[in-house]
Amino acid sequence: MSPSDEKLWSTLIHIGGIFFSFLPALIGYLVLKDRGPFVKAHTLTALNFQLTMLIASVVGSILTFIIIGIFILIAVGVVVVVFSIIAAIKANKGELYSYPLSIQFIKA
Repeated sequence: MSPSDEKLWSTLIHIGGIFFSFLPALIGYLVLKDRGPFVKAHTLTALNFQLTMLIASVVGSILTFIIIGIFILIAVGVVVVVFSIIAAIKANKGELYSYPLSIQFIKA
């Protein structure tokens, strides 16, 4: 895969996480992980971040019975949008990015 294609797919994986949660990162990781080190690093990072945010969303959903869950869900939504945009910009520039607040479930 050419470097420009790796940058394109990495950018799309990060942006897709805003709209479709962990699915673009999971599919991208399974399909593209052997296509190049750059796209593998970005899909792995995006997958770990999206899984972390999925867990936070589940916790927030459970805690909506207590009012704090609503604030957790709002915070998760904002964090996903902001950090995914930052990661997409870094990927488009050809730079590696590591999400803050991300648990490393899958390691390279």
